[in-house]
Amino acid sequence: MKETKLNILTKTKKYPIIIGSNLTSSVSKIFKSNSIDFDKCLIVVDKNVPKKFVSNIKKSLKNKSIFVLFFKASEKNKNINSVNKILEVLLNKNFSRNDVLISLGGGITGDVSGFAASLFKRGLKFANIPTTLLAQVDSSVGGKTGVNSKYGKNLIGSFYQPSLVLSDIQFLKSLSKREIICGYGEILKHSLIENKNFFIFLNKNLKKILTLSSPFIEKAIYESCKIKKKIVEKDEKEKALRKVLNFGHTFGHAYEASLGYSHQLNHGEAVILGMKTALNFSLRENMLSKNEYNLIINHIDNSGLPSSIKKHFSIKDLNKILSFMIKDKKNNSKKINLVLLKNIGKPIFNKQYSKKKVNLFLKKFLTN
Repeated sequence: MKETKLNILTKTKKYPIIIGSNLTSSVSKIFKSNSIDFDKCLIVVDKNVPKKFVSNIKKSLKNKSIFVLFFKASEKNKNINSVNKILEVLLNKNFSRNDVLISLGGGITGDVSGFAASLFKRGLKFANIPTTLLAQVDSSVGGKTGVNSKYGKNLIGSFYQPSLVLSDIQFLKSLSKREIICGYGEILKHSLIENKNFFIFLNKNLKKILTLSSPFIEKAIYESCKIKKKIVEKDEKEKALRKVLNFGHTFGHAYEASLGYSHQLNHGEAVILGMKTALNFSLRENMLSKNEYNLIINHIDNSGLPSSIKKHFSIKDLNKILSFMIKDKKNNSKKINLVLLKNIGKPIFNKQYSKKKVNLFLKKFLTN
C-alpha cells in the first residue's frame, strides 16, 4: 500500500504523520522531503524493537553522525533519570539545536525522548517513529511528553510537538496479540468520542484489524489519527476540548497505578476497562441510552478485549483507586473530573463528581 500523509497544524508547529509499510529503509529520503536537515542524530531505541529496523535506519542515514542509546521501556523506567541519560549523551556529543533526536519505540520511549528533546537547549528537533499500535494512534500525535513520579503518572512533562511522525505498519508484525489489543483500545476510544461511522467500521472489521489485514489496519490508524488531529489542532494545550481524549483514562490510570504499573494490566487494557467503567457511569447517570451502551459493551466483550474489572480488583482496592483518581492531573478541585458519553460521537467533559459519589458507584460496579 502506498503511504498516506496527514498534516498536523498546531499554534506551535506544523508536522506530517506518514503512515505506510517499509518506511524505515527510506528514512533519509523522507526526512529530506520534509525539510528535516541535520548533521548528528541520537536514536533512542526501545530494547524490544527488532534490530533489523535499527540497521535499516542506520543504513539509510549513513552520511550522518549516528549515536544509538538503548532504553528498557517500562512504566518504572519512565522517569527523570532516563531523561538525564539522554541529555547526558546529547551534551557529551555536543549536539546543536539543529540536530535531531529520533525515538524508535512505543509510547514510553516517545514520551521520555520527546521530553528530553524539549529540555535540551530549550528545544531540539524531534522525530518520532512509533513502533507499537498504541503509540501510532495515540501518544505520537499531539505533542504530549513526560515522565512518571511516585505521585502519579505523567505529572512531570511538557507539550512539545515533533518535526515528523513515521508510522510503519511493519513494526506491528513483531507485536504480541496483547500489544495489538492494547493499541486497539485507543482506536475504539477515538471512534466513541467522535465518529459513529468509524465505530460501525470497527464493529464490522474488528477481526481483520486485530490480525493486521491490509487495508483495514491502515484505515483504522489513519482514521484514528485524523480524529486526534482534529481535536489537538483546536486545543493543543488541553485547556478544554482536548480533555475528551481522556475518555476512560481517569479510571484507567487509577487502575494502572493501583497495580503499581505491573504487567497484570498494560496501558491499553487499563483504558479499555476504564472505558467500560465510564460507560457504566454514563448509563447510571441517564446520559447514555441502554441500546448504545449494549452495542459498545458487546463489541468489547465479544472481541477478546479485556472486559473483567473483577479479575484485577475487589472492594478492598477501592480506597487506593480513589486516591489515584483524586490526584489525577485533570482535577482542579477536590472533585473528580470525568469524561462521559451521551451518544457514540458525543462525549461530555468537565463533569465533576464528589469522591463519595464515585466511591458509591465503584462499590456497586465491583460487586454487581
